[in-house]
Amino acid sequence: MYVDLNKSLTDEQKLLKQSMHEFARDVMRPASIAMDKMTPEETIAEGSPMWDVFRRAYEQGIHLRGFPEAVGGSAFGPLESHIVNEEFGWGSSGLAIALAVCSFPFAFAMGRRDPQIMEEIVNPFLTDRQGKYIGCWAITEPGHGSDTLMPGTKFHTDEKIFWGLTATADGDDYIINGQKSAWVSNGTIATHALAFLGVDRSKGMAGGGVAIIPLNLPGVSKGAPLNKIGQRALNQGEIFFDSVRIPKTYMLVPPEAYTGAIDAVLAGANAYMGSTFTGVARAAFEEALTYARDRIQGGVPIVEHQLVQKKLFDMFVKVETARQISRATLVYNQGQFPPGTVYSISSKVYCTQAAFEVASDAIQLHGGMGLTKELLVEMLFRDARASMIEDGSNDILSLTAAKKIIDTYAP
Repeated sequence: MYVDLNKSLTDEQKLLKQSMHEFARDVMRPASIAMDKMTPEETIAEGSPMWDVFRRAYEQGIHLRGFPEAVGGSAFGPLESHIVNEEFGWGSSGLAIALAVCSFPFAFAMGRRDPQIMEEIVNPFLTDRQGKYIGCWAITEPGHGSDTLMPGTKFHTDEKIFWGLTATADGDDYIINGQKSAWVSNGTIATHALAFLGVDRSKGMAGGGVAIIPLNLPGVSKGAPLNKIGQRALNQGEIFFDSVRIPKTYMLVPPEAYTGAIDAVLAGANAYMGSTFTGVARAAFEEALTYARDRIQGGVPIVEHQLVQKKLFDMFVKVETARQISRATLVYNQGQFPPGTVYSISSKVYCTQAAFEVASDAIQLHGGMGLTKELLVEMLFRDARASMIEDGSNDILSLTAAKKIIDTYAP
């Protein structure tokens, strides 16, 4: 286990780190390795290791991390959240994302404190210990990707740019039409979607709203699970909405509050990605270090060669730097409104890039063996590559953050 530079960790936090590491090591990583070799259809079929991971996570209440203790949650602070995110990223970034997203609609809906929503949607999730209720974040569309995550830019308010999934008022209901793309995490297994959609076309993407939609309603259909190179343990797939009717109370965020909501979500999601892919970077570094100690070349373990030592040191620095920026971001944004979105984006962009670079260097140190499907580093490399696109591509996120820096930074 790595040396934690925070010497103020409590005994409870140390125990949390150990227990979550064991769950990541014994449950998540073996399942992820097995699922990496399966077809997308096999990963979600009955008997797949994925369902065992969900069941065991729900049994331990892991799906309720961050929920108030009054409803059975763990009420983690930012440091505890980072500890869990890093360990789960170390175990499997794909399953880490799946487990995080599964609670997203229910946590969002709970903030409304609406009696109907609590009874029909939130309470069943809170009492679930079998993984029956699974959420997804339905935001990406065939015609819209990172441009859904650019508040503060000219693209966000251009009325010529509008959502593909729309909600039209009809009495006490909304009628939902359109689709979400194949990149919806948990898309083909979810029971509920937190859908980001268009409500007021005159405001462009800023005229969006956020609705919770049960996916067993008439008019909802799903596509095939996506076949992709990385994070194959993370189910993703399309969702289609054909005149799906929801009560107006299910519109959790109206257009007038949408820009603030998307900024907060952007800050939270990017901070999560930074801490999770710190774990991926660490996993790749540890694999490389272990191999370098064992592999003999030139009559000695390759760890004794200076070029290898320099590469390992550079990898170590990236892992430690990623941990510091991702932790600092989570701590700063706790209870901060508006959140420090620039720092969350910085965390996501830096940590995912670091994970990719460390995983690439780990493959290099493994030589030809690093290219084989039999070693973990090959999967970590593919998983890390996906992270620089998901939750907003790093290039577009950088432009969004740059605009905020230019407008607000005071030398």
